[in-house]
Amino acid sequence: MKINILAVAAHPDDVELSCAGTLLVHQKRGFTTGIIDLTRGEMGTRGTPEIRMEEAAASAKILGLTVRENLGLADSFFENNKENQLKLVQKIREYQPDFVIGTAIYDRHPDHGRASQLTEQACFLAGLKMVETTSTDGEKQKPWRPKRLFFAIQSTSLEPDFFVDISDVMEERMESIKAYKTQFYDPSSKEPQTYISRPEFLDMITARAQEYGHRIQVKYAEGFNTKHPLGVKELYHLV
Repeated sequence: MKINILAVAAHPDDVELSCAGTLLVHQKRGFTTGIIDLTRGEMGTRGTPEIRMEEAAASAKILGLTVRENLGLADSFFENNKENQLKLVQKIREYQPDFVIGTAIYDRHPDHGRASQLTEQACFLAGLKMVETTSTDGEKQKPWRPKRLFFAIQSTSLEPDFFVDISDVMEERMESIKAYKTQFYDPSSKEPQTYISRPEFLDMITARAQEYGHRIQVKYAEGFNTKHPLGVKELYHLV
């Protein structure tokens, strides 16, 4: 199954909070999109892993994803090691994405930066002929390296290298976030308050998108980092 854009995140809801708008923009233009969540978010204070999986599925429908998978790594304790790299290499070779979006290079949650490093190494290893993996049906996989790897920006306000205009899909992006009903503000919830369950957290998400949009003279945008120079064939492709 060919996926044009594949986002890889540490926890269910990370993609929604960082680059769901970008996935929506491209999905509506006919590109296939997918998400691989590394963990089930089982160390989270609110909800349960089972509920989180249901919420992730609900969000996937809003985003129009072609595929969403969970690798089941240990939340808060997964390592950027050979075993986990090969698990992700197998998925990259299976879906053959043109573009991969990883989590933030640096962020408040240490899982995000570690997931970013794991994704970066897996993207490189996936292109090496001598790194052997097999598909789910037992066939040897061919090497595949994405054209580009970008890194989303989430909680920590990093300086973006480029922006994507998400003005036309901002409402749907927020719906995908709110699909995680246990995680975000709910005045009727009896669960402990967390960093992301405060009402001002979603205000920050909207304000961040507005600020990024303002910088490229659109209403809303998402920001990304890249470790490699970008180029365009035509200046008219720029916003």
